[in-house]
Formats: sequence, C-alpha cells, structure tokens
Amino acid sequence: MSDDIIGVNERPAFGRWFALSFQHVFAMFGATVLVPLLTGLSPSTALFSAGTGTLIYILCTGAKVPAFLGSSFAFIPALIGITQQYGLAYAMGGAFCAGVFYAIVAFIIKFTGKDWLDKALPPVVIGSVIIVIGLNLAPSAMNNAMFNNGEYSLVYFSIAMVTLAIAIVATIFFKGFFNTISILIGLVGGYVFTLVMGLFFPAYHLIDFSAVKQASWFGLPFLQHGENGYYWLLPKFNFVAILTFLIVSLATICEHLGDTLVSSRVVGVDFYKDPGLHRTLLGDGLATAWAAVWGGPPNTTYGENIGVMAITKVYSVWVIGGAAVIAVVLSFFQKFGALIQTIPGPVMGGISMLLYGLIASSGLRTIVESGVDYKDKRNLTISSVIMVIGIGGGMLQFSIGSAFTFSLGGVALATLVGILLNLIIPKETK
Repeated sequence: MSDDIIGVNERPAFGRWFALSFQHVFAMFGATVLVPLLTGLSPSTALFSAGTGTLIYILCTGAKVPAFLGSSFAFIPALIGITQQYGLAYAMGGAFCAGVFYAIVAFIIKFTGKDWLDKALPPVVIGSVIIVIGLNLAPSAMNNAMFNNGEYSLVYFSIAMVTLAIAIVATIFFKGFFNTISILIGLVGGYVFTLVMGLFFPAYHLIDFSAVKQASWFGLPFLQHGENGYYWLLPKFNFVAILTFLIVSLATICEHLGDTLVSSRVVGVDFYKDPGLHRTLLGDGLATAWAAVWGGPPNTTYGENIGVMAITKVYSVWVIGGAAVIAVVLSFFQKFGALIQTIPGPVMGGISMLLYGLIASSGLRTIVESGVDYKDKRNLTISSVIMVIGIGGGMLQFSIGSAFTFSLGGVALATLVGILLNLIIPKETK
C-alpha cells in the first residue's frame, strides 16, 4: 500500500481505517443534518438514510466508486414548498418519485448509451456548473465564518481563521497518516481552540452541552416525534408534488454528472465507463427513494467528501463504506448527534472555505483538462450565463394550481439554461 495514496480497492489497517472513515463522517455531518433542520425532518433520520443510502450506492456500483451520499441542498425549496402546501408526507412522495426518475434515466443510458447526454452536457456546461456549485456554497461558508445572528463578529472570524490555518498546515506540512486526516485535525483543532478560549473569554463561549445532557442515549432514527408520540412517516403522492420534484431532479442529475466527473478526475479513474454512468445514477436514485421511505431527505453525492479525497488522496471504497456504517450506527446514538451539533458555526465555516473552494477549483480543472476553447464565443457565452444565473441567484417562478408557487433557481436554473443554450446556439463551422 502506498504511503501517499490509498487506491479504490485498498483496505487500510483497522485503526487507520476507522480514523479515515470517521473523518468522512465529520465532513458530511454538518451539511447532512442542516437540510432536515431547515425542512422539518429528523437529523437522525437523515444520518441513517445517508449511511444506508451510501451502502446501496456502493452495492449498485460494484464497490468501484468511492462516493458518500448525504442530504441534497437542491431539494430544499421543493421540500419546504410541498410541506407547507400539502404536508411532509407528500414531500416524501415527491422525493420517492425523483429517485425512481433517476432509475428510469439510468436504464435509458444503459440501453442507448450516453452520447445524447454528452451532447446535452459537454465539459463547458458541466465544468461551469461545478464552479457554480462550489461558489454557490461560498456565502454559506463565509456567513458561518463571520456572522453571529446577522452581525459581523471578529470572534467568529478569528475562530474560522484558526480552524482554516490548522487544516492548511495539516494538509501541506503533515506527512503520512496525519496528512490523511487533515480535515479531522482542522475540525478538532478549531473545536478545542473555541472550547479553551471560552474558558477565559466570555465572547468565545460558543459551545453549549445542555442539548447533549437532554438527549437520549439510544433511539430509532427513522421514527418522527409528533403530538401523539412517535410515528413512521410514510410517503403520500399527488401530481403537483411529483412534478415539482421531477423538475428539480433534472438539475440534480446534472449535479450527479458533475460530482461523478469530479470524482473521476480526483481518483484518476473514468467512472463514466467503469462501472458506468447508468450504475452510478441508479445507485443515487435508489438511495433517494430509499431515504424517502424512511422519512429522510433526498440523497446526493457529496462534494465535501470529494474534497476530503482530493486533499488526503485516500480513495478507498472500504473507507467510504466504513463511514457509511459509522453514520448508521451513530444515528442510533442520539447523544452523539447532539454532541456533533455543538460544533460552532465558525469552525464549520473555516473548514468549508477549504472544501467548497476545492469544488469550484475542480470545475476549473474540468474545463482546462477538457481543452475548452474560450476564444470560441459560444463557449464563452454559455459559461458566462451559467455562472451569472447560478451565482447571482437567478429564479424562475410561476404558479401551479390556485395556491402553490413553483420556483426553480440557483444551480438548478443555471444548469437548465446551460443545457438549453448548448442545444440552441450553433457551433462554429471550420
């Protein structure tokens, strides 16, 4: 086994394996539990469905693709809108159908090939979308790093900078095993710094353990807590909810293509060919449908974990699978979930500066390595429009029925517009 790179099929020794897997759990935890917190779902359910969904993905891809699946941010508007109008169960029904739609597209790709997909989504579109995905997350990182309830905080910024500095030092200067867990070192270092400073300076007292004390030790993560006790949230279906989620899934399929391409670039293996795009998309779809059955948010391949692989050069499916198992186990330990949620926002902000930037940089790498010619006004136009709409917060909004307003914005709208421009604008003839 290489001291610097751990390949897709390599399995580290147990102690190192556990630490590397745990690092991936840390990388995905904040974003994965944030989606349910914003949409009224259970964070424990999200952790459970992310772990089991990742195992489903690994099974579907023949254990050839190291990808962790977590809660999808792209579906947040749909989850909130459908829940407010029809109820949470109908949002789960829409999410289930989105997963089925993934599977249908996967089978179409299997029997017809992906040439039509390549024409609709060339590198200039995918690379630009990846850049938008990374930069679209940048405000979230900086808000966590600088603002306390909407007000600028020098304390927050100092914590974020210390966290970022620790992660950068670990990434650049540490060797061997400690280099491979640089993200975990950054998180723990930022957490300890905040904890210690909070003992001496009240302004740094950001870590509150009261929620940990109140949380139960064990619990079933897929049971929702309501007025009449605990219940299992089963999906329900109606046309508006299904249509809404299907439209959004067009963008998330493109996000999947981008993440898979980034993973291919990072690992150095063409996952589009082996195991095949149809298998990665099927795994993503089945994981999303599976999550909906248990009351969890739709899943997606996670840029945070791709960023961890890019930094650490650890590409092992065994490590990803270990992270999935840890996530499932931890979903039953509610005190641990409460403890992780005590990680201060500026600590997550400091780490996110590095991880989100890596996503955008991967988009640039895709464009450069694909040889996209920006002397061609067609390519320049497509990239320009995608990035302005995606980063600028473009929004398509219209009413469906008498009360529900459908909206498509940000990355989703930028992706859709990019696809249309690529299909409409003629190529220059030489």
